[in-house]
Amino acid sequence: MMVLISYDVSTSDEGGKKRLRKVARECQNHAQRVQNSVFEADLDYSAFMKLKSRLEDIIDKENDSLRFYYLGNNWKHRIEHIGAKNTYDPEGVIII
Repeated sequence: MMVLISYDVSTSDEGGKKRLRKVARECQNHAQRVQNSVFEADLDYSAFMKLKSRLEDIIDKENDSLRFYYLGNNWKHRIEHIGAKNTYDPEGVIII
């Protein structure tokens, strides 16, 4: 299941800056960054729910926000990329 994750973390204080780093790090561990605060995650439902729970535990719900866009399994027909950054295929080969 492909999910688009976006976040906005208030950085007006040191706690906010720390939360921002934690949210970004957690997303980077499970998803591909496509914009500064936007990630694409191709995860099974269980892995996604764990990630969502971790992110909810990090943010301050009074000052920060998370958005999840569920693109499903037929996501390739729902994403169009135009512009400078090359896109990627999350189902492609990973070379380590």
